[in-house]
Amino acid sequence: MQNIDPNITALLADWQKGDQKAVNQLIPLVEEELRRLARQYLRKEMPNHALQATELVNEAYLRLVDQDRTTWKNRAHFFGIAAQMMRRILLDHARNRQAAKRGPEIKLSLNEEIMAQPEVNMVALDEALKELSRIDPRQARIVELRFFVGMNIEEAAEVLQLSSSTIKREWRMAKAWLYRYLNQD
Repeated sequence: MQNIDPNITALLADWQKGDQKAVNQLIPLVEEELRRLARQYLRKEMPNHALQATELVNEAYLRLVDQDRTTWKNRAHFFGIAAQMMRRILLDHARNRQAAKRGPEIKLSLNEEIMAQPEVNMVALDEALKELSRIDPRQARIVELRFFVGMNIEEAAEVLQLSSSTIKREWRMAKAWLYRYLNQD
């Protein structure tokens, strides 16, 4: 996320003011980063996932364009919202496939930095994040930014307007909490 053109923040502000030209200029600037996020998400999915990165980006873009009540703070905020939308799209897709097949739940592979186990059910992860959000909304947001968006400690600190040491501490606690929650019988 560090190689993104700094003009994105200005274009987001212009978009908010209703400037359609800003939206048209913004799309090519954010498209590659959105594709990177989509590929990152899809790498964590089971290999036989039906969605492709382009489909995921397109669906997220359509949802982003409908965001008329969002006040874009900066590019990190924009990509954070985009990543949340991608997560919701994948979750909806997982639930729909699960309901259609009535078979085993779709799994999402988590990197070992988050969990010691290689895979976790996407629906279970969403439930865990909802529970964590109820208990500690800031930790849940940090998980979204670090794991789903792929932000580093400093980027997450910037978005949440917290110190890097606070993000590191909360990140460690959130990972431990999620591990316990997802591994309880």
